[in-house]
Amino acid sequence: MAGVWRCMLTVVVLMCVCLWGSTEAVGGARSRPRPQRRPRKKPKVDPIEQTPPTPNINIQQMTGTWYLLITASKCSYLINHGTKVEPTVMNLAFSAGSDQTLSVSTKTRHNHQCWEILQVYNLTPTPGRLTLKGTRPELNTEIVIGDTDYSSYAIMYYQKLGKITMKLYGRSVDDLSEPMLTKFEQLAEKQGLGLAYLFPFPTYSHCGDVDQDHKINCVPTC
Repeated sequence: MAGVWRCMLTVVVLMCVCLWGSTEAVGGARSRPRPQRRPRKKPKVDPIEQTPPTPNINIQQMTGTWYLLITASKCSYLINHGTKVEPTVMNLAFSAGSDQTLSVSTKTRHNHQCWEILQVYNLTPTPGRLTLKGTRPELNTEIVIGDTDYSSYAIMYYQKLGKITMKLYGRSVDDLSEPMLTKFEQLAEKQGLGLAYLFPFPTYSHCGDVDQDHKINCVPTC
């Protein structure tokens, strides 16, 4: 009889052990699902990377004089002073002794005086993409010639610190046709730059010659 009790006790102990083990497997710590790996973040794509330049761009044909007609931007300066912008003219030319950089002269007024801003645009391996170097690489301005016919208009994109500014240039102050304006507005809208962020520039009284004292090397904020 004692043997029977020992046998029954063994069975009960085994059942308890099995039940305890299954409980741990179902409700204990070991039953918790393994933490899943977080999906990898998609690499950040700058807006400028999604803006293709004009196919088969010819930089040589981009040289010469361009009048700034309209700027589309969320630049704080333009938002606060957009009604006080001055006539602005840009001249592009290949730098002396180099076919990989463009010398850029931008003339405008400040405090009723004409100033000339001198810059250098570096060509990149991608035709139609340029770089204006800042004091640090993260302060570079990336530039794309988005659309142009070389003879009447050019739409250019400027990106600095992840923010896009668009500019519509004309070969003359009389080249702002309605279809061109509509095209620029539609492209600006794709960049989140609606009508509230469009700033027309004066098309008269542009600066001519500038004294040496009024020539500066700098990177405009807008």
